[in-house]
Amino acid sequence: MNAAPQLWMSRHLAERIRSHGAESYPHECCGALLGRDRSLGAGTAPAPGAAEVPREVLAVFPLVNRREDSPRNRFSLSPDDVRAADKAAREQHLELLGWYHSHPDHPARPSEYDRENAWPWYSYIIVSVRGGAPENMTSWRLADDRLEFLPEAIEVRQHAAV
Repeated sequence: MNAAPQLWMSRHLAERIRSHGAESYPHECCGALLGRDRSLGAGTAPAPGAAEVPREVLAVFPLVNRREDSPRNRFSLSPDDVRAADKAAREQHLELLGWYHSHPDHPARPSEYDRENAWPWYSYIIVSVRGGAPENMTSWRLADDRLEFLPEAIEVRQHAAV
């Protein structure tokens, strides 16, 4: 049986995500996760047993929440934002591993809206921000059948492992 997916990141990057959530409060913040996925071989598809191999976030790419009608409980990105995040990853010889966003005054777990707008394979970090102060931070991956998010353990390290 495969182990639960795991995501590594430095303490500095975890604090940058938390700070972005606090700065954007009471609106949701959002950004991209850039790094390496050790399950990726020469191609772009995860190798067998990918759940046993951790991903490491080596950079974050803050973005602007494009949601105008309800930025307090939703975020959206433009196609240009996705292209910019992918370009930033390539320029740093990294991969676009996923996305992060905040949940102002709500738990750090995916909403139904998050599930409906997510893509399988990517990591989704959510930081709960209560009253402007960041609290819990969790990570999730959407199942291939898109029916549910699966928890992804976050291991915060003093420094990058790569």
